[in-house]
Amino acid sequence: MPGKIVVVGSSNTDMIIQSERIPRPGETVLGGRFAMAAGGKGANQAVAAARAGGQITFVARVGEDLFGENAILGFERDGIDVRHVHKTAGEASGVALIMVDQRGENSIAVAPGANARLTPEDVDGAEAAIAESACVLAQLEVPLETAQRAMELAARHGVRAILNPAPARELPEALLRVVSVLTPNETEAELLTGLPARDEAGAAAAAERLAERGPRTVLITLGAKGVYARDPEWQGMVPGFPVEAVDTTAAGDVFNGALATALSEGKSLRDAIRFGCAAAAISVTRLGAQPSAPTRAEIEAFLAARGGL
Repeated sequence: MPGKIVVVGSSNTDMIIQSERIPRPGETVLGGRFAMAAGGKGANQAVAAARAGGQITFVARVGEDLFGENAILGFERDGIDVRHVHKTAGEASGVALIMVDQRGENSIAVAPGANARLTPEDVDGAEAAIAESACVLAQLEVPLETAQRAMELAARHGVRAILNPAPARELPEALLRVVSVLTPNETEAELLTGLPARDEAGAAAAAERLAERGPRTVLITLGAKGVYARDPEWQGMVPGFPVEAVDTTAAGDVFNGALATALSEGKSLRDAIRFGCAAAAISVTRLGAQPSAPTRAEIEAFLAARGGL
């Protein structure tokens, strides 16, 4: 049965140039390919969770413009409940400019637009949906107090609160105390702890320090290496899946969305991580953020070919 998930976060339109390399300051690199795709960390995670099989309610803001209209249409095509996606007068929808090099690495600049107007009161308006959900998932491309309200309401209703602390920034102790699952990448983990988290030993030390601040479960994503998990029940690495990367733009978002879906269905933490890693591995073989998110059937086929969960 599909798990109910509330995602609170950003919605952007991504404008992508794929070129041989990312320009240095003051440099122009010719010969790139242009594409435009739906993005934004919140929207990416909502779409990834929906395609992975979740029943999603999305809480977000877009502008009263063509980008906002197209974003909402896209969410509806993926079966996402958009009753809490608000159109914001006088604000443009969020936009991200993305450079992708031939190795699949990226550089991103974001103009948040309406995302910056998403308020704690907007989250309050979705409290009934939060109370009925299995997971609430938030990130940090919206105001910090809005993400914090999402985690607080989840905790109030006994719902698993998943925070993807991206983009990286310092977090207040009050927020960390109400997070059930914290999912930083190695850069974010290092910013939060001051400890390098580039390998299993470093990730273990960083995860331990983060767990001391409140989250029951800490998952540090290490790209193609996989995920280091620190949970009261077990600790250790869940290996990633080696694939040839085309674009890593939304790999973390796809992981978080698929992870939330798996946890909402009652899968074990280890199986949920493996499910998320499979979804992320598929996504990096494709260009774009939301276009790269795989379907449930694709994830299951990928896992079946590699021994299952």
